[in-house]
Amino acid sequence: MKTAKRKSAAKATNGKADTATLYETANDLPKRSRVQVIDLLNKRLADAVDLQMQMKQAHWNVKGPNFIGLHELFDKVHAATGEYVDSIAERAVQLGGIAEGTVRIAAKRTRLPEFPQGIAEGTAHVNAVSMVLAAFGHEVRQSIDVADELNDADTADLFTEVSRGIDKWLWFVEAHAQASK
Repeated sequence: MKTAKRKSAAKATNGKADTATLYETANDLPKRSRVQVIDLLNKRLADAVDLQMQMKQAHWNVKGPNFIGLHELFDKVHAATGEYVDSIAERAVQLGGIAEGTVRIAAKRTRLPEFPQGIAEGTAHVNAVSMVLAAFGHEVRQSIDVADELNDADTADLFTEVSRGIDKWLWFVEAHAQASK
């Protein structure tokens, strides 16, 4: 079996040049685009890992009359988010990059708001989860546009799929706070 070859490639990160490992691949996206898309994917990976753990935080700590419904809902959102984490990470690797998805990396890079500590009541968790799902959805939708600009339709499609899923979960969570008219 052939040993994987790797090259060092310059990538732009907040205007600074950084060195990243880029494995050779027969993928026909231009190298420069792949480097930029991998960086974008790793940014969203940090957000997705953070989101996944925030869903567990809500799942573990929710209390009140709607406990079981919210406890189960937050667990389902956590599971779906795990699938998003995996898809985003695998896309970065498919392009020759390295998925940077540790909890420590996520903590440094996430753009999501911090989940409030010390809350217990269901409505407080619904509001916090709604806020973080909306923030993640916003970041993912912006990433669709960036991936399109880099001519990577597959990554844009992946982000579209994630966005669609997040919007569905946001709807499910927000329904717990919306009153009928």
